[in-house]
Amino acid sequence: MPRPRQFDEERVLSAVQAAFWDNGYAGTSLEDLLAASGLGKGSLYGAFGDKQSLFLRVLREYDEANDRMLRMWLEQADRGIDVICGFVTGPVRDPSGEQARRGCLLANTAMELSASAAEVAAEARRSYAATTAVLTDAVRRAQREGDVAPRLDPEVTARAVLAGQLGLIVLGRVGQDPAALLAMAEALLDGLLPAP
Repeated sequence: MPRPRQFDEERVLSAVQAAFWDNGYAGTSLEDLLAASGLGKGSLYGAFGDKQSLFLRVLREYDEANDRMLRMWLEQADRGIDVICGFVTGPVRDPSGEQARRGCLLANTAMELSASAAEVAAEARRSYAATTAVLTDAVRRAQREGDVAPRLDPEVTARAVLAGQLGLIVLGRVGQDPAALLAMAEALLDGLLPAP
């Protein structure tokens, strides 16, 4: 009969996620994972598999949490336009620039690994498709509420919003001035979401 786990799985996954997010996949060593998790190699690999399996699990859970959060945000928002604006400006609102320099775990990973890891590319496509679906709903709602021009194609606009936000994330990662990032985000929104 297997022994029950003697650790908090959610805490371990959160700590491992932070290590991968801060250092990237290649930059996170087994020693980093052991230090972050507080587990020995046998316990870590026994519970979660090898480094790649652990990373893919952490990435998928990160993506699913973001998807749930975005869907709940749209359900609870006063207006659809607020969700779109918050989605674009969220990564660049920190005046210190620290959040922008950290970036997004999925975007960082997609840039680092998509060309060499088919599983990562597939997860990025899946996650970005889910985000696009929510943003499409937000654009449709903003059109119904009279905040966005009805002539816009909601899905094309949602894809452009996502592409713009990802561009801001990349610029934030390289240390772009926080005030400039916020100004870019506002200009992006003005261009993509014309009022009726």
